[in-house]
Amino acid sequence: MRNLFNMDNPLFRFLSKVADMMILNLLFILCSIPVFTIGASMTAMYYTCLKMLDNEEGYISRNFFHSFKENFKQATVCWLFFLVTGVVLAADIMILRGMTGSFTKVIAVAVLALAVLYLIMLNYVFAVLSRFYNSTKNTFKNALIMAIASFPFTMVILVLTIAPVLVTLINGYTIWYGLMVWILVGFSVTAYGKCWFFARIFKKFMPKTEEEEKDPDDWVLDEDEVIKADAPLMLDDDAPAAADEAPEAAPVPADETRTDTPVDEEPDPAGENSEE
Repeated sequence: MRNLFNMDNPLFRFLSKVADMMILNLLFILCSIPVFTIGASMTAMYYTCLKMLDNEEGYISRNFFHSFKENFKQATVCWLFFLVTGVVLAADIMILRGMTGSFTKVIAVAVLALAVLYLIMLNYVFAVLSRFYNSTKNTFKNALIMAIASFPFTMVILVLTIAPVLVTLINGYTIWYGLMVWILVGFSVTAYGKCWFFARIFKKFMPKTEEEEKDPDDWVLDEDEVIKADAPLMLDDDAPAAADEAPEAAPVPADETRTDTPVDEEPDPAGENSEE
């Protein structure tokens, strides 16, 4: 019974995570009301989710507004670009719906491909912006490189973006209940799921520390660790053992601590060093 009210109880941890998701979702919705701030809100939501995945969440509101203020200008510029591009794509789709002919199908395929690329970049740009310091141009470039280099993850992220919306629009009931879910936890839970994949994608492009670059098999025993004996040890079979022989030491694996060091250069899609 005592463990039931323990804060480390799995039930309490789950309820705490749900509460964090609800707070984050509410912050995202409120900060997105002016429309032109959606980019900064999305960046802040990704930043907070990545912190939560690293068990560094702290105060949800503090992390959210820290990223919101820090990336506001750059995120707003990116969002205005996506907003204008999205309006143009939506207008093209509406026009194509009223057209017929074989050439129209070719244009429709091209517009559909651009729409898919648009959704991929919409996800990646703000996630990259939340994790790395870089210019706007390089942010777009790096986002595209990461999306191509991690294509399987990119497809999963695309599904996580489209599927919840399609499920919500199935019929009147799903629209009604879906809106309630979106208002409560929809945006934050979806972003959290995407960030699970983004964290693994970004790890390949993070600058490695000196310990991470060290080969775990390339070890040297320090002099202080060498056991020195005043007299040779005699084994059971009376065979003398070397007094200055050091005991065998097991190699120590490299520490995989995450670093927040920004990346100033374009990442290498092969996974080499390339950038919150």
